[in-house]
Amino acid sequence: MIDILEADFANPAHAAAVLSLMEAYARDPMGGGQGLSAFTRANLVDALARRPSAHGILAFAGEEPAGLAICLEGFSTFACRPLLNVHDLVVASNFRRQGVGRRLLQRAELIARRLGCCKLTLEVLEGNGAAQGAYRSAGFHPYQLDPAMGRAQFWEKPLPDGG
Repeated sequence: MIDILEADFANPAHAAAVLSLMEAYARDPMGGGQGLSAFTRANLVDALARRPSAHGILAFAGEEPAGLAICLEGFSTFACRPLLNVHDLVVASNFRRQGVGRRLLQRAELIARRLGCCKLTLEVLEGNGAAQGAYRSAGFHPYQLDPAMGRAQFWEKPLPDGG
């Protein structure tokens, strides 16, 4: 039995689950293959707790953390409404292919609807076919504004030392 609940970042059990699952995700090839930095381990949960736009969703199998979604509110200027970005989605390896990710996304959608969001967004690596299939089955798809211009791409520019 898997329980899905909204994270309370002030709850020590929830904080430990967030860190444990994020560490596992960071060490996975889909998360970059390296663990979290000491700075991130020491500050992540408090930083999330200070952001009212951050929403955590946890999956537990009894006391064992099974999955996590970290969602961050954004804003769609085209729709003039908030959106919810599923920034991180991780399912512990021994709980994969059991519907945990689907249930985390369902809870994210409930939060988005509660917040009056116009859409959910997420990013996925080109080589992560399993995740792409799961996201498609949950109603996600690559987007484009004008087919002649092609699909949107997610780019980044790292800022060393946070700024």
